Amino acid sequence: MKKISLLLFAFVLLGCEAKKPEIPLLIYDMQDAYMFDFEDRIQDAMGEKIMLTTVDGQNSQIIQNEDIDKWINRKVPLLIINPVDRLSVYSIIEKAKKNGTKIIFFNREPLAQDMALYDSVYYVGADAAESAKIQAEIIMELFGNDPQLNELDKNGDGIIQAVILKGEQGHQDAEARTKVVIETLTDAGYKVEVLDISIANFDRQSAKVAMDSLIATHGQKIEVVISNNDAMALGAIESLSEKGYFVDANNDGKIDRSSEVWIPVIGIDGLDMAMEKINTGYLYGTVFNDSQNMAEAIVELAQLLISGEDISDFSFTITDKKYIWINYKKITNQ
Repeated sequence: MKKISLLLFAFVLLGCEAKKPEIPLLIYDMQDAYMFDFEDRIQDAMGEKIMLTTVDGQNSQIIQNEDIDKWINRKVPLLIINPVDRLSVYSIIEKAKKNGTKIIFFNREPLAQDMALYDSVYYVGADAAESAKIQAEIIMELFGNDPQLNELDKNGDGIIQAVILKGEQGHQDAEARTKVVIETLTDAGYKVEVLDISIANFDRQSAKVAMDSLIATHGQKIEVVISNNDAMALGAIESLSEKGYFVDANNDGKIDRSSEVWIPVIGIDGLDMAMEKINTGYLYGTVFNDSQNMAEAIVELAQLLISGEDISDFSFTITDKKYIWINYKKITNQ
């Protein structure tokens, strides 16, 4: 009898385990270094709470739409989506609404009018404009916190000569970061001459190629490299390193910033490799995009939405009943 009871108990436990919901985590492109790291953080934060299946959109909205249709047809209670194209989520929201499927978008913010279509749709992310303002603060610090500038104004003209490595043309974050960083500097009284803006699609190798061209065109006229993300900053560093712009005068593995040829590079994201480059001086600074905090917000929100618990128990602040904003942080080696 005791054996039968134990078997029944084991069967019940297995039955409970089988009922654990499976939820898709739809990533726009797993080749993106930041998203690769972000996905890992979400999976770690989720642990055993929910069965989370990562789905790679391969940077194709068509592929991602097909994947979303499959998951909606499986009657899953929730979709967690990092959209390929934030301007193409209207149909996704309409399908989810029709089927009663809740949605958490993250990292790429849909249009406000699309978010308003459905009560059970949320966005977890950071304000791209804020990252650009903090990046501008790093640049001000770099040049002495004075519009008169310090010795890094190589030609002494009182103007910061900059090149910008821009992400995708038309991408919300790329447009905001490129525009706001310069606006913030000029509003603070700094004069800035943008020598060039190169599109590198948030990609390290594309940024290296772009930086090769920028160096060939502008050379020592460049006083700072402003990158929309760390991956492109790393590509710029690789190019600058190959051309002798980083000097390790003391042979201690750290860059000599007093070198006449040194060109500072500033990124955004806080990738692990970027943090290492900050420690050795190759990267002057970055704006930390707190993917760990975002991952924890996504996981907690997902649990509440799936369980049907009161959303008021959520430990993060919800703005306009839909938005969870995670703040950026300034990172330098100063």
